Amino acid sequence: MSEKNNEKVSEAQIAVHWKEEGYFEPPKEFIAQANIKDDKVLKRFSMENFPDCYKEYADMLDWYKPYTKILDSSNPPFFKWFIGGKLNASYNCIDRHLPKYKNKTALHFVPEPENEPIQHITYQELYVRVNEMAALLRDFCGLKAGDTVTLHMPMIPELPITMLACARLGIIHSQVFSGFSGKACADRIVDGKSKVLITADSYYRGGGLLDHKEKADIACDGALKEGQKVDKVLIWQRYPGKYSAKTPLVKGRDFIVNDLLKDYKRARVEPEQLPADATLFIMYSSGTTGKPKGAQHSIGGYMSYVTGTSKYIQDIHPEDVYWCMADIGWITGHSYIVYGPLALAASSVIYEGLPTHPDPGRPWRIAEELDVNIFHTSPTAIRALRRVGPDEPAKYDYFFKHMTTVGEPIEPEVWRWYYNVVGKKKAVIVDTWWQTETGGFLCSTLPAVHKMKPGSAGPGVPGIYPIIYDDEGNILPAGSGKAGNICIQNPWPGLMMTIWGDDERYVQVYYQRYNKDPKSKDWHDWPYFCNDGAVQAADGYYRILGRIDDVINVAGHRLGTKELESAALMVSEVGEAAVVPVADPIKGKVPHIFVSLKPGVKASAELEKKVTDTLASEIGPIAKPAKVWIVSDMPKTRSGKIMRRVLAAIANKQDTGDITTLANPQVVEEIKNMA
Repeated sequence: MSEKNNEKVSEAQIAVHWKEEGYFEPPKEFIAQANIKDDKVLKRFSMENFPDCYKEYADMLDWYKPYTKILDSSNPPFFKWFIGGKLNASYNCIDRHLPKYKNKTALHFVPEPENEPIQHITYQELYVRVNEMAALLRDFCGLKAGDTVTLHMPMIPELPITMLACARLGIIHSQVFSGFSGKACADRIVDGKSKVLITADSYYRGGGLLDHKEKADIACDGALKEGQKVDKVLIWQRYPGKYSAKTPLVKGRDFIVNDLLKDYKRARVEPEQLPADATLFIMYSSGTTGKPKGAQHSIGGYMSYVTGTSKYIQDIHPEDVYWCMADIGWITGHSYIVYGPLALAASSVIYEGLPTHPDPGRPWRIAEELDVNIFHTSPTAIRALRRVGPDEPAKYDYFFKHMTTVGEPIEPEVWRWYYNVVGKKKAVIVDTWWQTETGGFLCSTLPAVHKMKPGSAGPGVPGIYPIIYDDEGNILPAGSGKAGNICIQNPWPGLMMTIWGDDERYVQVYYQRYNKDPKSKDWHDWPYFCNDGAVQAADGYYRILGRIDDVINVAGHRLGTKELESAALMVSEVGEAAVVPVADPIKGKVPHIFVSLKPGVKASAELEKKVTDTLASEIGPIAKPAKVWIVSDMPKTRSGKIMRRVLAAIANKQDTGDITTLANPQVVEEIKNMA
């Protein structure tokens, strides 16, 4: 406990230091064409209309058999949606569009090498290719509804084709991010009990053609040691008809998909009519420690939620060219590259490589060439593009009506660059907050209804009712200026059904903290604990402060690492910033801040002082870092996320652990030598 104004407050309630920003209005041109342009939707999705409001999302899909009940909450927290209904995700993403849109592009595949042509796959071609792959999975692999298959595939069009082929048959797919190691893939094969692994021989990243097949061998060997034998490895060729990996095939186990497909030409597979509460896929959250948690998502609930939120929050129309610059290996890619946009008959862009390759103008050239009008990316990517190419967007002739940010809180300074420079002050921005486990957006402004506020995720999306509790379970009201733990009061269709194979862990991680009565059958007693810190402004908008673990308690003051990083990015010379807690014998923990500079800027003692002074003036003297590290680059994952764990280990003089999966492991040694 600490004293503030003679009032006792817990650590979770200590005032948040981040200043509230001003509003930006959505453009009138956007409002005129939006799917949702009035606030009646908020009334339709109000708490008093729960759960019936979600019929609106379910009715965006085609059902073989209508559902008889919207929500079954008789066994909380294991909620089931659209009971009695039968549908198919593949049918909803492809077949139903053919009468009207068969000649329209479903997927634009942009290879990383700029000398390779962009592939434009129509809905008709997607239908043909998905059917042929489904026939192969059924007849060659003997797979059926309810079986699990692990995918370890890069950003090539064959990934959504494989996912949709699995969905057509009711096979549960578990896609592992291609940047993950063979060992990480093995862990997920074992947990998912997969007998088939689907992968690719190679893919491009940063200008090099990487041997991806070698990871399949490591994965299969690792899984076997844990007792799970992989019978078949199916390998897509990056260049059909040519094997591009150095790692040889294993006879009897490895098969080239492109060769096998010759036997399934013109095959047609009737979509399986599947119960709404059957499993569509497993998506593992990417924790650095402990056994991976497999979020198990349903067909009916998940598809309804991603379709509804894609339409209302992303404002996707069939005529739009939509580019989510994420990886399909993450939940963002599943929900908002594949299932949501295709369910709405949009044209969805898949880009194979690094956004900064061969230079930071690449994303804007792609946007110009394809006439992309909806752009969706992460603060990580926005910060990187701002750092290395702050003036690049102005050189290209593109127009975004709508831009999304996702994955972590975006600093107001970075938001303004995104709005002013990338969006050219014409795009509406939605700053979305959600998680692997939630299936789709939880907080966001409605793009034509709400004003935008930099650094703020906005209110709960329609049908989501957030609440902030302190550590003792007391509600922290809007405008209190106090940070707490954000929860969602109600279930929703996109929410995972459970953790794959571990119901007990599901209850423990997400519900135990604030459950009012473990025996209660009333959903009101089961708020979903997001494990994120947040504060709610007087206007009802939520600011997400990051994982509860990402809070540094300095002499009893609770400082969110994101607000410290945001302040550092106000220094014009700073391109990226990462804050980590370091043990201190007097204060308990103190912040160390790592900064990388914009191109052409030299490190200096003056610059270190400027960073320190900015944190002190923006947040307060308590936020002064114990040390400023000016580094050439941050250690990053292959998806571009800064590995704060590695930086914390260096600052605390501890072992950095396994760094082989980093995109730039050499940077770690360089930073270590500075200590």
